[in-house]
This record gives sequence, C-alpha cells and structure tokens, in this order.
Amino acid sequence: MKHPFKYEIIYSSRKTLAIQITPDGSVKVRAPKRCPKSTIECFLNEKESWILKHVNKAMQNPPVMKNLLSVQERNRYIKIARDIFTQKTAYYASILNVTYGRISIREQKTRWGSCSSEGNLNFNWRLIFAPEEVLDYIVVHELAHRREMNHSQAFYAIVKSILPDYKKSQKWLRDNGRSLWTVV
Repeated sequence: MKHPFKYEIIYSSRKTLAIQITPDGSVKVRAPKRCPKSTIECFLNEKESWILKHVNKAMQNPPVMKNLLSVQERNRYIKIARDIFTQKTAYYASILNVTYGRISIREQKTRWGSCSSEGNLNFNWRLIFAPEEVLDYIVVHELAHRREMNHSQAFYAIVKSILPDYKKSQKWLRDNGRSLWTVV
C-alpha cells in the first residue's frame, strides 16, 4: 500500500501499535516484534488523516536549535529538578497512598515522565520551566500508574480525584511543551 508519507517501523517488545511524529515531521511506527506488515498498513490507513495533520504541523513549526548547555549548567538544572520532583513525588504519593521506587531525572526527547512496572519514576528536567500546575500534573500522572498501569478511564479518574483541572495542564503541554526545549 502506498501512503502520502514515508515511515520507519521500529519493532520492540511492546504490546500495541503506536505512531510517533518527530519534531522534523518524520513518521515512526512502533510495533510489537511479530506484528504483521498488513496490520501495520491497516493501522496507517486508519490514522492517515491524523498523521498528515501532525506531519504538516511539524513542517510548519521546524524544530528550533536548542542552546548548548555546559555540563555544569545541565547538572545544575538536573539537581534543581531532582529536588523539585523528589518533594512533589513524596507529597502526592502520600495523598494517593502509593509507593514508588527510584526517581531519575532525564532529558527524554519524546516524554515528560514515565513509571516502570517496578515503580521507578523518570521525569524530564526541562519541566522545571513549566508552570507549577504542569509539574504537579506530571507527578500525579506518573504516580497514578502505581494504581492503574494504563491510560484507562479508571486511570484518569485517579488523576482527576487529585487534580480536577488536569486537562488544562495536558493542553498546556500540547500547546507549549516544545518551548521547554528553547528556554535554555
């Protein structure tokens, strides 16, 4: 099947298909290891209008070259982020009555946070330049995975029980998240 865009398939041990549009507008399909090409093609056909919309959006907003930080500057921001996320995580974990493992501060290109099945949490240090309620949302979002390891209605009910306006933070990240890569 021919699509009006090029794409790369990345196979891994994941269970579901996902599409990623990179900041430069390229399309990556993340697929389970044994997923047939025909299934991927059907998925791409179903999502074609969504893909084209986001590829066009990326092409209209080319990635901005980020400033190069010295090792000392980056380490300073990571330390600030570690202090903030350690404090916020402890606070919200007590409210949610959940435990967690290690907290890592990273600079992931495609996500703001994550929670492993062992309860280890990762947070993107660039979030320290976002509004406070966005940081709270990311922490609550990742801790909610300690009760629901998915993005179901039950999961978002947990998030909403702590942060009733969480959708505003989601929207802020969608609309402004790219700017966090240009602050420093």
